[in-house]
Amino acid sequence: MVSRWCYLVSAIVLASLSSVRGDAEVMSHVTAHFGKALEECRQESGLSTEIMEEFKHFWSEDFEVVHRELGCAIICMSNKFSLLQDDTRIHHVNMNDYVKNFPNGEILAQKMVDLIHNCEKQYDDITDECSRVVKVAACFKVDAKRDGIAPEVTMIEAVMEKY
Repeated sequence: MVSRWCYLVSAIVLASLSSVRGDAEVMSHVTAHFGKALEECRQESGLSTEIMEEFKHFWSEDFEVVHRELGCAIICMSNKFSLLQDDTRIHHVNMNDYVKNFPNGEILAQKMVDLIHNCEKQYDDITDECSRVVKVAACFKVDAKRDGIAPEVTMIEAVMEKY
């Protein structure tokens, strides 16, 4: 009887780890594809080349999401893929569809929309769009790491050539 319980618990743990790893893998595809718009948006957002280089390491522990210009760049990049509404809040349907376009994206789409939306609600009172979006991005990064869906930098690098 005890061995059956151990087997069941082990199966559940392995299944949940596999799911988290799958989410992070999907996030690596989303990040790599989304990041391709960064160069186009660099000048429009006033992003310095130094911050732009740092932005490539968004998911690393060392990278702090604090510069207002990053928020402007994220707005620009999001607009390239129609991911925002006119008020620069997430377009739930478009974001959901965007994420679903990646391999196994359906496992991450709604979770990603929910995390971003919850972060948006926390900073809804900030009127400057770029400042609000950078706060939302920082919040999303923390929550994605907490939930185990943040990709490793090596995962992103592995899929970069696909986009």
